[in-house]
Amino acid sequence: MEVRGVCMLVGVLLLLNCSFQQTPAEKKPVKKAKDAAIEELRKQINDIVQELNLLKEHQALQTVCLKGKKVNNKCFLADTVRKRYHAATEDCHAMGGVLGAPTSGDENDQLRDYVRQSVGPDEQVWLGVQDMVTEGTWADQTGSSVTFKNWDTSNYRSPQPDGGKAQNCAVLSGAAGGKWYDENCREEKPSVCQFNIV
Repeated sequence: MEVRGVCMLVGVLLLLNCSFQQTPAEKKPVKKAKDAAIEELRKQINDIVQELNLLKEHQALQTVCLKGKKVNNKCFLADTVRKRYHAATEDCHAMGGVLGAPTSGDENDQLRDYVRQSVGPDEQVWLGVQDMVTEGTWADQTGSSVTFKNWDTSNYRSPQPDGGKAQNCAVLSGAAGGKWYDENCREEKPSVCQFNIV
């Protein structure tokens, strides 16, 4: 009986030895499967992080829209602090927007009403419209040519824009019913940031 037990023990040990010898050959597919699973998990985590960032962006945009004014596919947010054009531009960029640039008469009118309410009825605010690159060629903050313009041309002595190379930045005037004027970019004025809703 003892010999039989010893034989069984030896048999089990031989079987274990055989299975250990075969394990390294089988580890490669298991390792590849583990690597693929890890890579898939990393991809899923990245997708979740991207989705979370998008949700944060949407939430921030909704907060902007609640504080500001929603017009078409844009939100406008006024900044009453007076600053130069370039500082206002940088501040809008830091928040993920650009200086406001209306693209239609209706949008300009709504922006004018918002400026009168939030900044003051007689204030001028910086627009994201300038002709710094080429005098007389007005462009938005992306460098694209401006198709909609609302210059004040009612004054026959000095129709806008009239500043030449000394005035390369546009403002929207609340006092002039939303008309645009060109101003020196070093002037300090309130501004309105624009955020596109995607």
